[in-house]
Amino acid sequence: MSILEFSRGPMLHFALIVFVFGVLWRLTATFLLGFRQHRSEPRASKGQAAAGGFSVLGMRSWPHKEFIGRTAFGEAVGYGYHIGLFTIVLLGAPHVLFWQNLFGFSAPWWPTLPGGLITFISILTVMLMLIATIRRVGHPVLRRISNFDDYFTLVILYALMLTGLMAVLGLGGRYEYILAAHIISFNALLIWFPFSKLMHAFYIFPSRFFNGYMHAKKGAAK
Repeated sequence: MSILEFSRGPMLHFALIVFVFGVLWRLTATFLLGFRQHRSEPRASKGQAAAGGFSVLGMRSWPHKEFIGRTAFGEAVGYGYHIGLFTIVLLGAPHVLFWQNLFGFSAPWWPTLPGGLITFISILTVMLMLIATIRRVGHPVLRRISNFDDYFTLVILYALMLTGLMAVLGLGGRYEYILAAHIISFNALLIWFPFSKLMHAFYIFPSRFFNGYMHAKKGAAK
């Protein structure tokens, strides 16, 4: 068995199992924590509280105008490379083919972007990630709250992005080895995901909604 066959065979299957069961375990553990019982009388109906939840979900996904002068750059860089990553994963032709083969379905309706555009977005995404990394290291507060989790995730993401670019551009040696390194990086990301801060992908929007819901239920103003 070659390293390429191993990376997209047994290792990929193992990584998917760890990812699925790890994410389910984290979500189930969070749910089983339960909800604190509030004995005060609700000041809003469930519908009004839900509206408050959706309102906060939108408000907390965009910087407040009072702080936008100080946070706009960091917000733009963060949103930029996240959008870039999702665009590459969901609209890059090789990745779309990978998802279809993985889940065993054909989706001719699934749109893809031209390879040259995906390559450009990939390079731009790596540059934005580099800016975010430099900012994390250089900013006193960000540096203080960053730990191994943050930096190890960045190492995996850099490996994933750079090996992908190398495979497309034909750099760094034999294509099979570079592609294997790319898939191994993806597998490592899947395995690491449930045990890292990457779980915020599942928590971020429900937690914002729930906070808004509970505050609206108590009658708190936005």
